[in-house]
Formats: sequence, structure tokens, C-alpha cells
Amino acid sequence: MNVISIQSHVSFGHVGNSAAVFPFQRHGLTVWPVHTVLFSNHTGYDGWRGPVLSPETVREVLQGMEERGIFVECDGVLTGYVGNPGLGSVVADLVGRVRQANPKAIYCCDPVMGDEGRGFYVSDGVAGFMQDTALPLADVLTPNKFELQAMSPFDGDSLPDLIGAARRLCAKGPRLVLVTSLERADGPPDAVEMLLVSKDCAWLAETPRLSFPINPNGAGDMTAALFMAATLKGRDPGSALGDTISAVYAVLEKTRDLGRREMALVEAQNAIVSPQRRFEAREIAG
Repeated sequence: MNVISIQSHVSFGHVGNSAAVFPFQRHGLTVWPVHTVLFSNHTGYDGWRGPVLSPETVREVLQGMEERGIFVECDGVLTGYVGNPGLGSVVADLVGRVRQANPKAIYCCDPVMGDEGRGFYVSDGVAGFMQDTALPLADVLTPNKFELQAMSPFDGDSLPDLIGAARRLCAKGPRLVLVTSLERADGPPDAVEMLLVSKDCAWLAETPRLSFPINPNGAGDMTAALFMAATLKGRDPGSALGDTISAVYAVLEKTRDLGRREMALVEAQNAIVSPQRRFEAREIAG
């Protein structure tokens, strides 16, 4: 299987394509990465260097790929951080072209816009693209809780509130909405959850909470890639959720044990495919 992954790239560390490509490859998928930035490191550090690539440059790269006639062999498109609305237009055009070549191809959108405690770190134009264009195009959406609230506002903080918000998004396009790194008012205080919602069903999985001096960046990017890989390999939604949360926990546990700030993707590579500790998803009412 072949996947186009359009995301940022860093030379040091693991965010964007630097967090997504290797997990895809360990699951046996071929990745055609298209980078939107070429940074020395992620922006969580005091400084970084490198260029942001223009939408025209990204479009030119994609055009060169299309001219090779390979879109017919593309099984899916994954997108993460979209830096500006112009790049959003390039993404939407790509999804249409890939689906024209291969109607079975899926689009997984990680609507990277912000986080709790940090707020939005994208422009209104990007938020509008996610809501008005990416959402109806997506087969799979992977927001964190903050992004879920931004795209489908809810008043409470209970599990029914969250399921309802995700299901409203399903009604607008995606067949699956995966809410990552979930914490809620009525949830277990010592655990981190992931919630998967479809039009008719919902699944919940949890792992113990891991403590870090500084939380590693890129876990959400890795999560989207892992879930997309499981989905493309034909795993049913509940099993795909269990595969994903188990692998994410294994990588983060290894990262903690090694005392790393950056995710220990290479050191935990076997656990990406076959984690020693399995966390099963359970289907829930809602």
C-alpha cells in the first residue's frame, strides 16, 4: 500500500512527517512524504532554522508525482499541520485528484489547530479551511479535545458530550472521528483515553498516564499515522483503536524510560508493530 503524507519535516526530533513516516514503514506501507517546512527542529525549542515551503512549491512537487502516473496506486492521503489557507487549497486539490485516479483511496485529516492550555496557533483562515473544506472531504478525522471543541462546540465535559460532538462531525463527512489524548470530567484521573466515534457506534480505550518533565512533541502526528495504517490494513474500528493506543503507549513508555525529550521511535520500533502490553478498546453506548 502507498500513502501520501503532507506534513512538516524536522531534521532533529519527531513531529509531522518525522513522526509519521517511520511508523507507516514499520507497518509495511510505502510512504511518499511531501514536506511543507524544512526545519532544524520543532518549534517547542527556544529556536529553529529552516524554510517554510510555499503552496506553489508543494503543488509543484505533487504535480511531479502525478506526472509519474502513480496516483492510481495511492491508497490514502494523510495531512497534518496546514500553515496557511493557500496550502489548504493544494491539499483539497490533491485529495480530489487522488480519488479521481483511485476512488477507493481514503483521506485522513489531522486537523492540527491548537491544544488545551496553548489555544489556537493557526490563523482564522486555516480554521476555516478545516471546518469548511477538509471536514467534508475527510474519511477519518483525528482531532484532539481542543480541536474537537473548535470544530463541534459542546458545553459539558462528559463522555456523552464528547460523543455527541464527534458524531456531529461524522454527519458532515468523516465516517470515523478519533479523539486523541482525551481527558474528561467523568473519566479516570490516572489514565489517558482515546475515543473513536462513527455514525452509529463508539469505542473507548485507555492507558495509564505517563509523567514527563516536558511532554514529547509529535505524539498526535504518530497517532494519526498509526490509526490510518491499521485502517488501511483492514482492521475493524475497535481493533484499529486498540492497535493505535497500544503502540503509542509503548513508544511513550520507552521515551520516558530513556529520559528523552524526543520520542524514542527507533528504540521502540518493534513495539510499534507488536506492543508487549495490549490495551483493548471497548464498544460503548452513545
